[in-house]
Amino acid sequence: MCGIFGYAGFATEMSKKRIIDVLVNGLRRIEYRGYDSAGICITDDSDIQLVRIRAVGKVECLAQAVQTQCNINLSRKVQGYAGIAHTRWATHGQPSVENSHPLSSDKDNHFLVVHNGIITNYKEIRVDLEKKGFIFESNTDTECAAKLAMDTYIQMSKDNKCVSFVDVIKNVAKQCDGAFAFVFVSSYFPNEMVIVRKSSPVLIGLKLAQGSIPKSIRVVYDPYDNSGLGEATPSEVFVSSDASALIEHTRNIVYLEDNDIAHVSNGNVLIHRLIAKEHDTTVKEREVKTINMELSSIMKGEYDHYMIKEINEQKDSVIRTMAGRIDFDRYSVFLDGLKDYIDAIRSAQRIVFIACGTSYYACLSCRALFEELVGVPVTVEMATDFLDRKPPVTSNDAVFIMSQSGETADSAMAMRYCLKNDALCIGITNTIGSTISRETACGVHINAGPEIGVASTKAYTSQYITLVLITLKLSECNPLHTNRRKEIIEGLKSISSQIDKTLMLNESVRSIANGKMKDCTSMLVLGRGYQYPTCLEGALKIKEITYIHSEGLAAGELKHGPIALVDDKLELIFIAANDLNYDKARNAMEQICARNGNPMVICTEDVADDYSVHQVLKIPKTVDCLQGVLAVIPLQLLSYHLAVAKGYDPDFPRSLAKSVTVE
Repeated sequence: MCGIFGYAGFATEMSKKRIIDVLVNGLRRIEYRGYDSAGICITDDSDIQLVRIRAVGKVECLAQAVQTQCNINLSRKVQGYAGIAHTRWATHGQPSVENSHPLSSDKDNHFLVVHNGIITNYKEIRVDLEKKGFIFESNTDTECAAKLAMDTYIQMSKDNKCVSFVDVIKNVAKQCDGAFAFVFVSSYFPNEMVIVRKSSPVLIGLKLAQGSIPKSIRVVYDPYDNSGLGEATPSEVFVSSDASALIEHTRNIVYLEDNDIAHVSNGNVLIHRLIAKEHDTTVKEREVKTINMELSSIMKGEYDHYMIKEINEQKDSVIRTMAGRIDFDRYSVFLDGLKDYIDAIRSAQRIVFIACGTSYYACLSCRALFEELVGVPVTVEMATDFLDRKPPVTSNDAVFIMSQSGETADSAMAMRYCLKNDALCIGITNTIGSTISRETACGVHINAGPEIGVASTKAYTSQYITLVLITLKLSECNPLHTNRRKEIIEGLKSISSQIDKTLMLNESVRSIANGKMKDCTSMLVLGRGYQYPTCLEGALKIKEITYIHSEGLAAGELKHGPIALVDDKLELIFIAANDLNYDKARNAMEQICARNGNPMVICTEDVADDYSVHQVLKIPKTVDCLQGVLAVIPLQLLSYHLAVAKGYDPDFPRSLAKSVTVE
């Protein structure tokens, strides 16, 4: 959930100011991963001694700290350099300068590290190190890794051994349990970096001053084998948790595998492994891939916030999700990522969806459609609860793991549990090369484009559409569903233009948000059938970025308890669509009104007259199973405008991060 960034160069002249700017701007690109505190480290004027600059708060606070705290000659140019940076989401220790990364091995900063993830055995490590005389400055688990590096280096030096940076960090990583990514620098090994991946994402970007980028990076097993580094090469190397921090520098990316240790030295990169060669099943090289991502896609452009930009992008993002996957004339669906496994999925005795947060609600939104068209039992599991229960999973199950980032720790752990039990696992992510996309047997990329806002919007609707496409593909061999499939595909043909029409509600929603609603302290969002998951997702958006207590409820459950809350003071939102459950939904509405409730209504245009005495937001009518794609947009807009009206930054909700890579 933290963001890490590293920058190293060799034989490419660069001023210290430019190096700092690259590090700070790299953090700005991944700030959505955490913004409790931030820090950087570079060498001082000796070009050997490492110095840190850290600040509590967003990256902008760090940028200001650089102006006031940096005592090195910023105009001085150097030929070789290595710096690391970090933006933190606090897991161990409160947000403070002392707990901010990079964290140090000792008062002379011989080893500095930035870290994403959790070291689960840090307490035991800390006790052992304190017995050896190490003094800790922070409450973090990360500091244990830095001090372990120092301790390991001391022990290796006593053996009169020619100490290898890789060997030191390999020993550190082996002593640490948990899921983590490290980037180390050291004054003992100037202008070098060592990067570790253990179940936490980290990527390397390559940029050569001359010549062509290699097609792959060699893997070796001897920590003292540097032959793969080759000749010194004028180059720049970038390290990040996320590709969005790399694309302004290079499109040539190496995705590290679990148990990789990457060594950056003299402008080259070599991959070492944490596990012995005889036990290693990975390929013996890491492919250098070219990513297709435009810089403009991660910029706000004319918008005040990423969230409102991404809400408005949904008319285009759903088209990208469907592009090349539907033949509207033949009513056919093509999903290349599943083509070798379609029969296996169809023959499964049960379909299981596992996800967290917004992804979980996207799965709920399409559960009924899977049950209708695929005709097998379907369960939707919250990854955290699934892991707590560890329910029976067998080779007869097809398990879909959905995660926008593809790195959600709980979902990835649930996936591994299912793989261990021989289930067929299918990944649905928005991130090529992510953990879930690589470790599942097959999958579908939702192709929503980069989503920077912490509160997910366009990823949700693209996940929704992706699940509909999968359902259509799985059911295409059943002639009993031909007419239903055609109806849905016709609905998909119009969905982008209907989203565009729904977005025209923006000013009406802004007006509502600026009224009495912004002062409410609690809110219920109610709907029935296909609209119930929409209520859950809308309520999540409201609580995430407005900090108003909000709950999504199934309207049919009102009379079983929640109706006791209803009075003329409670803020209510009611979603109604003219579908098979409409009459039942109307009954719930009457029960609310009988108790002096006065909901705002989001409804399809054809039933708007039924709610003439209420505040109404009219949305286009579409096929029942697609209505949630349109109904969620007014709720996204409402949460955004409520946050702005209350003076909150919707892109940086408190205590949240975009990619939840810790349990």
